[in-house]
Amino acid sequence: MPHLPPHRRNGALMPASALFSLALAAFGLCQGTPSEIVDGLRVIITMEDVLITDYIAVAGMGAAFVNAGLVTLISTAILWEWDESPNGATMVTIGLMSGFSLFGKNIVNMWPGFFGTVLYALFKKECFSKHVNLALRGTALAPMVSFMAVRFSPWLGIATGLLVGFLLPPVAEYAHRVQNGMNLYSLGFSCGLLAMMMVPAFKAFGLDPASAHYWSTGNNLQLGTALTLLCLAAVAAGLARGPRVVLTKYWALLNTSGRVPSDYVRTFSPGPVLVNMGINGLIATGYIVFTGGDLNGATIGAIFTIAGFSGYGKHAFNIVPVMAGVLLGSLLNHVDLNSSGLQLAGLFGTTLAPFAGVFGWPFGVLAGLIHSSVVLQAGLPLEGMNLYNNGFSGGLVAIVLYPILTAFVERRRPVLTEEDLYAMFASDAPQPPEELPGRDEPES
Repeated sequence: MPHLPPHRRNGALMPASALFSLALAAFGLCQGTPSEIVDGLRVIITMEDVLITDYIAVAGMGAAFVNAGLVTLISTAILWEWDESPNGATMVTIGLMSGFSLFGKNIVNMWPGFFGTVLYALFKKECFSKHVNLALRGTALAPMVSFMAVRFSPWLGIATGLLVGFLLPPVAEYAHRVQNGMNLYSLGFSCGLLAMMMVPAFKAFGLDPASAHYWSTGNNLQLGTALTLLCLAAVAAGLARGPRVVLTKYWALLNTSGRVPSDYVRTFSPGPVLVNMGINGLIATGYIVFTGGDLNGATIGAIFTIAGFSGYGKHAFNIVPVMAGVLLGSLLNHVDLNSSGLQLAGLFGTTLAPFAGVFGWPFGVLAGLIHSSVVLQAGLPLEGMNLYNNGFSGGLVAIVLYPILTAFVERRRPVLTEEDLYAMFASDAPQPPEELPGRDEPES
């Protein structure tokens, strides 16, 4: 059977994303009256939106999920038009946009940064499809737009967003290389670097940005039930494509390192990725419930992010060690495990999952342990302006820890490149080879 080109083989990804968007909005519409939702959306749009601004806490569950549905639907439409070959990176973008639209991104503050990257593509005379995913993900700096617009002038907010959106692509291109593929939230590190330059400039000009802490509680039963059903539906949808073949490929997926690039959608097809997404979502939800945490806009945003990266690097074998490391860190660093920062670190810290995949689970635990301390301090100079704060912290850990481990750890799991994996599993063969070929150091 001839193989379909990537844009046709993964063509169901965009309709599935649109359906997910509508489901989010429908869930929100069931949580309040139309007037309550409209009032809540008005609150969301007029907030400064710095970390941590849980939209459920400030605007109610209805407005929070309607905003998430709208942002995800808009993002899906943009990707439908300009993303020429939907793949794992597309899943990442959808996961980030849906997740962070529950705490920080909204239907207004996302646009200036987006169009800043559009201007960059025009300036470089490059096709926008090359930058579309970055343009959407770069809305991590949307709080800068909201801060300047609310404190001073909407026009100043727009100008700030255009500036950061224009400057982010070259910063991201460089910062991606220095992380050696070990920080999945590579753009979070890039956004952190840019924010590290701009926040002190704000202060030098007499502005006074400050982080926030809006955190809702008491919704674990309702939101936990909804998340569990969503994850089980993903597993069922994946298995419906042929349980034997899907589970065989899922096992092979579990034996990958997760190091960038690890495009599971392109390599393994949607079935195993759906199973991976559902299982990862159940693990993440279970982590919050097990540790006595709170399911709210911020933590569900983290769970949606994990779901997105289930198509690009994360799986049960490499995220659980990192979570265990953060859990261990909470026992050693004198910070309550139930603190909002550590709840988010336990989920977003899985950005360092490749350490468990490449060096083995003990080093995944080590990476999580270090991250649990670094993330509590690394974001302080940024004053909540970078929504991907764990990505910034993860980049710092990756840049330091990777060369140290490379120097001292001789035995490492072979790392498969995306090309290796695609060559193995692009066919319809149901069985992978007995041993997965690979090489220790892929080209970065």
